[in-house]
Amino acid sequence: MPTIDTIEGLPFLSILIFAPLLAAAIAALLPDEKLIRWWTLGLTTAAAIFSVNLYLGFDASTAAFQFGESHAWIPWLKINYTLGVDGISLLLILLTTLITPLCVLASWTYIKVRVKEFMIALLVMESAMVGVFSALDTVLFFVFWESMLIPMALMIGVWGGPRKIYASIKFFIYTMSGSVFLLVAIIALRLQTGGFNLPETMGQPFSHGFQTWVFAAFFISFAIKVPMFPFHTWLPAAHVEAPTAGSVILASVLLKMGTYGFLRFALPITPWAAVHFAPALMWLSVAGIVYGGLAALAQSDMKKLVAYSSVGHMGFCTLGIFALNTNGIEGATLVMINHGVTTGALFICVGIIYERLHTRDLAKAAGIGKTMPILATFLGVFCLSSLGFPGTNSFIGEFLVLAGGFKVSTLIVLCAVPGVVAAAAYNLRMLQRLVYGGTDNPDHSGTADLNFREIITLTPLLVFVLWIGLNPQPFVNIMHESVVHLLQQVGR
Repeated sequence: MPTIDTIEGLPFLSILIFAPLLAAAIAALLPDEKLIRWWTLGLTTAAAIFSVNLYLGFDASTAAFQFGESHAWIPWLKINYTLGVDGISLLLILLTTLITPLCVLASWTYIKVRVKEFMIALLVMESAMVGVFSALDTVLFFVFWESMLIPMALMIGVWGGPRKIYASIKFFIYTMSGSVFLLVAIIALRLQTGGFNLPETMGQPFSHGFQTWVFAAFFISFAIKVPMFPFHTWLPAAHVEAPTAGSVILASVLLKMGTYGFLRFALPITPWAAVHFAPALMWLSVAGIVYGGLAALAQSDMKKLVAYSSVGHMGFCTLGIFALNTNGIEGATLVMINHGVTTGALFICVGIIYERLHTRDLAKAAGIGKTMPILATFLGVFCLSSLGFPGTNSFIGEFLVLAGGFKVSTLIVLCAVPGVVAAAAYNLRMLQRLVYGGTDNPDHSGTADLNFREIITLTPLLVFVLWIGLNPQPFVNIMHESVVHLLQQVGR
């Protein structure tokens, strides 16, 4: 089992978890909406800068959980407040802290009512998301896992579009239903091991029958969150109705909780079942890749197009995970990060267009690139990234996933090719319609191009698109030892 390297001195992870909660409490006392916006932006930016300490102090030569903290929480139940990160969870925490201040900027003028409540929900979400990726006690993980449901449902239901109540309730019911299966699995593991410590649970020799049932519970819970085909039906409604920041957080971070759950729970705790069911789940992933691509190609609503593209991209994540080799899992982790960067950026671009035109229809926004050349430039790079163009971040992740898939089954990978082609088709189609359009484009002559705030919002994402695309090795190095150790656990 992996060890936990505890730290002496500054509790980095606890600070990242509880600082946003403290900031939310202070925001509740602030009287002015403008002050609340600046306060939230300042705190989330400070958290992003502070999280760089995790990267700088991380030892990539070991698979041990680092920055560990452990304190008794409910001793008579053996429930502890135990935190730690490895190379996989570290990258997801950094993604979370990067995305959150960008969501504040993207909401600066988009959110006009109940600004205080919106910013509080955003801060609570950040705490819960960092907690999920840091928790090494299964009950603590579940608490953080559930804590993000209410603020996300409120974000959709209060600040969403015309069908916001329907989308919010559907999101809540789907994810809550999956959480029940996760809780059942956690209780079953407690009855077998006598505790809730996650690293200790990873090393237990459970029977094949027990692994099968626990893996099934994990699968339902995490597949809904990813979401894997055919558990995806809540996603398009949630994305379309959510405000821009809600869509960005949903795509960039919340979906990754499902794939992270497979890596942190399903593979190391139930390795026999993971290996046994891996071929079926790879085929299910291919179905998601193809379905997501074809569904996105059929959309005229920009937000719905990007939402369905997420189904396809997350299919690459699960395909790489269940390839159960180094290339596959490292590629899947990179796809998780890259999807967070690229799809988050696309949702911000769609939100910017919606703020100006009050429509997300491709036909009504056709030719907007003539009056918004700066947006067209950003959008062009992000669309190329989404289709996996060489030199952009998505290429290397999908390349590694396909390389890992080829080691398992050439047929499975070949069946995923139509999804790859569809990704190129729907991204280039959206780009062509928005930037050039046709001969009868609507009049956009009075539409203003990106302002300074919007450029600042998109620039960090553009930097990561090119940084990871041109120099992915530092990101692979961080996760490599953790991935190798994970595969050793699966192979035991």
